[in-house]
Amino acid sequence: MAKKKTKYVCQKCGAESVKWLGRCPTCGQWNTLVEEDENFPEEKNSHALTTTFELPKKISEVDMTELPRFQTGSGELDRVLGGGLIPGSIILIAGDPGVGKSSLTLAVCANVARGGKKVLYVTGEESSQQIRMRADRLNALADELYICAENNFERIVRHVEKLQPELLIVDSIQTIYRSAIESAPGSVSQVRECSAGLMRLSKSLGVTTFIIGHVTKDGSLAGPRVLEHIVDTVLFFEGERNADFRVLRAIKNRFGATSEIGLFDMRDTGLEDVPDASKLFLPERADDIGSVIVPTVEGTRPLLVEVQALVAPTPIMPPRRTSDAVDIKRIQLLLAVLEKRLHLSIGPCDVYVKTAGGIKIDEPATDLPIAVALASSFANRKILPQCVIFGEVGLSGEVRAVSKARQRVDESIRMGFTNIILPKKNFSEVSKAADKAKIFSVNNLRDALKISMPRE
Repeated sequence: MAKKKTKYVCQKCGAESVKWLGRCPTCGQWNTLVEEDENFPEEKNSHALTTTFELPKKISEVDMTELPRFQTGSGELDRVLGGGLIPGSIILIAGDPGVGKSSLTLAVCANVARGGKKVLYVTGEESSQQIRMRADRLNALADELYICAENNFERIVRHVEKLQPELLIVDSIQTIYRSAIESAPGSVSQVRECSAGLMRLSKSLGVTTFIIGHVTKDGSLAGPRVLEHIVDTVLFFEGERNADFRVLRAIKNRFGATSEIGLFDMRDTGLEDVPDASKLFLPERADDIGSVIVPTVEGTRPLLVEVQALVAPTPIMPPRRTSDAVDIKRIQLLLAVLEKRLHLSIGPCDVYVKTAGGIKIDEPATDLPIAVALASSFANRKILPQCVIFGEVGLSGEVRAVSKARQRVDESIRMGFTNIILPKKNFSEVSKAADKAKIFSVNNLRDALKISMPRE
């Protein structure tokens, strides 16, 4: 009888070691290495996981026929996916508990099933009765929608082979296990092998698969990094649980843009599409101290977001720098520019930055409005009424051009703003809109502050 071989696998990063260590040498986490069997038995029924043998061909001879997409019934989700679902693709959806992952996928199942396609919803966390109760609340009942409460991967494969669905939902990957692996469900080995098996199953049978994944307490995807590499698309839900809206962001997409977002409104009947995003984030907007409107662009969609800054003196050293919506390193850089180039003594002050609704923004065009909001709060001066600001700020205080300026200006004018401050090099792109709004082009941060905070 062959000697049993074991290895130690880190449950945080997936690193392997031949012996147990108190601290993982790769990620530095303590007490995360768990003993696992190195001999992975062959599957008895592996025919479902094999793919058709195909000889290599020249890239010029590859069939360029466009892959047939089918709609999810949600315009926002279709936008994020690049136009709809592709047969054989595998999509990972992750997000905080209660953010709406299961509600969205169940609604998609019902929409696809009503279109005549067979759908299988596999739940490892709830019973079939619980899924039926949610379906009643969301009005997600359909004749071609099948429910299966199962955790065993091999049984799930048999269900898929027998039912032959066109859409498969696995909720969630952390609850599925393979009998050949001794570790508990949710471990690195189980998540890696189950996701790899689902990928082979999806590609071989042409089944579009949604995988729901958990996140850790710091917001990152739980499980090994290989999970994100295996799937075709990675979608992350963002949004505060107490807020009504949700943002679905594409982190990876082999069939579309990775910068697209979808906006949803959480209601008693589930998630509803929000086609006009700017109105969602500007209902209570008021021209005030430290408040600036930023025209950001997410993928192909312009979006107006309110950025708020609060600068307050503090006797505590070092002072605090806090923001959940903007990268703190970006804020620190802008504070250094304001203090060095404009001689604003913000150093001994606490700084807080947030966005209305908690939406995260991360693009160079937000530099100038954030800097203006910080200066406005520090000087206790109001911003120019009905004003939007965008532009990138360099280390010497210069304002640089940004992309898609015309889209930002058009959206600002559509929403009724009459004053626009932008980089001088972008003015030629938007000069035709000068008759609809007053456009100020600036070369440096000092000029932007003079225009945006006029003396009363």
